[in-house]
Amino acid sequence: MPMSIDDEQYIRSFRDFYSFEQHVSTCRKRRGLEMVPQWYEVPVFYFSNCCSLVHDQEEIVIPSPSVELDFELELGLVIGKKGRDISPEDSWDYVAGLTIVNDFSARDLQRQEMQVGLGPAKGKDFATAVGPELVLWEDLRDRLDEKGNLQLEMKAFLNGKQISHGNAKDMYYSWPQLIAHASRNVTLYPGDLLGSGTVGTGCILELGPETTGGWLTAGDEITLEIEGLGQLTNRIVEKSN
Repeated sequence: MPMSIDDEQYIRSFRDFYSFEQHVSTCRKRRGLEMVPQWYEVPVFYFSNCCSLVHDQEEIVIPSPSVELDFELELGLVIGKKGRDISPEDSWDYVAGLTIVNDFSARDLQRQEMQVGLGPAKGKDFATAVGPELVLWEDLRDRLDEKGNLQLEMKAFLNGKQISHGNAKDMYYSWPQLIAHASRNVTLYPGDLLGSGTVGTGCILELGPETTGGWLTAGDEITLEIEGLGQLTNRIVEKSN
């Protein structure tokens, strides 16, 4: 049964993982880079701004001075029970439900700041869309595969045209692995949000702006769709003076 998402009262923290090999490999190739061997050793994540979460149908203001605004098609998981050092075997007992996440990214800002050697900051700080609802884990149990991933089709539409297609089952690291890693030496609380990272083909950076008609600009409408979770739609606008 779906539940409404109220980010001001519900989402406590946001850890965004990097768990789809196709996305990581393709994006690195576009920058002339090989895969980092350590990526296969540990499921890395970064903390993002849970105070800049936005809802379905909410407008996204292009962050100044960026001219390379991107979307990211992700699956989100919300923790439902307090836990620390959670084992992979017990991980689903701590899950409230799942939702859609659009991790908007200013690629030019991100590219500059990550040259310093730390994770994304202002390139991700301005807006992350979550919604439209939280679908309870029990309602998705029949989609779970033997690896611990959910078999859910994932699509993105730019101005009504489909440009991305993937499946949540293709995560290299499973949700039990991600929950166990996130909770190692720290307590997870109800309302903590975990992001899967971008599915393969799930952003302009990976597809190439030359194939999508460029980066997101004012007037664009981006819709993310995940099977069983609905659609998350946001419109891009310029910053008002």
